Amino acid sequence: MTGSSLPRPSAAIPRTVWALGMVSLAMDVSSEMIHALLPLFLTGVLGASLAVVGVIDGIAEATAAIAKVFSGYVSDRIGKRRPLILLGYGLGAVSKPLFALAGAPGPVLGARFLDRIGKGLRGAPRDALVADVTPPDLRGRAYGLRQSLDTVGAFLGPLLAVGLMALWANDMRAVFWVAAIPAAISVGIALIWVRDAAPPDRCDKAAAPIRTADLRNLSPAFWAVTGVGVIFTMARFSEAFLVLRADELGLPLALAPLVLVAMNVVYAAGAYPAGALADRIGTNRLLLGGVACLVAADLLLAFASGLAACFAGILLWGLHMALTQGLLAQLVAEHSRADLRGSAFGLFNLATGLTLLAASVLAGVLWDRGGADLTFLTGAGFALAAVLAIAALPLLFRARA
Repeated sequence: MTGSSLPRPSAAIPRTVWALGMVSLAMDVSSEMIHALLPLFLTGVLGASLAVVGVIDGIAEATAAIAKVFSGYVSDRIGKRRPLILLGYGLGAVSKPLFALAGAPGPVLGARFLDRIGKGLRGAPRDALVADVTPPDLRGRAYGLRQSLDTVGAFLGPLLAVGLMALWANDMRAVFWVAAIPAAISVGIALIWVRDAAPPDRCDKAAAPIRTADLRNLSPAFWAVTGVGVIFTMARFSEAFLVLRADELGLPLALAPLVLVAMNVVYAAGAYPAGALADRIGTNRLLLGGVACLVAADLLLAFASGLAACFAGILLWGLHMALTQGLLAQLVAEHSRADLRGSAFGLFNLATGLTLLAASVLAGVLWDRGGADLTFLTGAGFALAAVLAIAALPLLFRARA
């Protein structure tokens, strides 16, 4: 990037990380305008069951996870991240008008499918590019910053949705149309300011990094982190169920996006400090703190009898995201080789994305059969299992050394 392309907000964190953060911010404004209303659009307008909501959300996230494997592999193979990042954000922008046009749950699934393919194509190359351009001692801050900017968009989007719902008398389709605008802005920022790092040295330029034989080049520590991610993901099903829980406890339809606003304000505020702290003290204690927040959130959401307790649980859910999501990405980067980093992120996201499909489907089925308390209590049980997995990570890392 040239010196005049983008103002340097920090002397420490590379400009490319800031650019990726702004791209994510704009796309999340768009996506969360839709996602904050989509569960209620599906159930209230299109007549879908809660199990169908879980299936749609789970399939969408699993699609993103599968796409991340191939995008990570391709970005390693060609030594470039930017083309796949641009394609991914472009598909995300194209998908937005399809939500407004949907007349049944099937087309919503199609729009989510296209949107999540875009997310999958950009996700692993973007996460790998952050590591490519950032010195190892700043990666916690870099991932925290990108995640924080992403999450600023995730609460600005629902706030905008609240205002538009009030302006247009709860017309969700009109809100979906407006969501296409920040998505287009996101693509423009990516075109102008996102640039690749110099390609890493490779052990074997002709080899495909995700061949079965080459999985041996991914360290045991990487697979340990992936295992922790899988267990943890079973405990953190789709945030659609947070919206549905608040609706069940009496939150007016026009204010439904405030669920994601509340969650993401805490998430955005905490992600960068968590990354900076991880650079100084390591990740393990912060991950354990994040799991503790998730257990508390699940218990509050399970037993809440009013909106105050429900929103307390939602705020804790946001805090657990701040303390865990950027740190898991940091651990993947730390425990994978530079020439396999895109593939490593792709495989990690495949494992956790397929797990999110299972977790979201299970959450919907449990809710239909036993109510919200059964769904959130099951999540708390999986979170407690994650405590054991996280506690074992230092032993596994020392064994590798």
